Amino acid sequence: MSRALVAAIGLASIAAAAAASAEPPAGAASCSGCHPASARVASPVPRLAGHDRAAIVRAMQEFRSGQRAGTVMDRIAKGFTDDEIQAIAAWFAAQK
Repeated sequence: MSRALVAAIGLASIAAAAAASAEPPAGAASCSGCHPASARVASPVPRLAGHDRAAIVRAMQEFRSGQRAGTVMDRIAKGFTDDEIQAIAAWFAAQK
């Protein structure tokens, strides 16, 4: 198997385990400081629960690389590894 395939399988396994867990993965709890848990809360910051996993990953990677401007997200995203971003995104995507 190629390294890319092995890496993709590993990331998918981490993401699936995080999504199945009732407990948020490490780092996800820090998101609730700005991102509302309820859709009923008026906020300029989007709610993450139920968002598309790939969209969350893409946004985090764009914040981390500087492609997407942010007030604090660019600094926050730099603190997460690719595996952590995958796990956080999978967990939020699985929430309703």
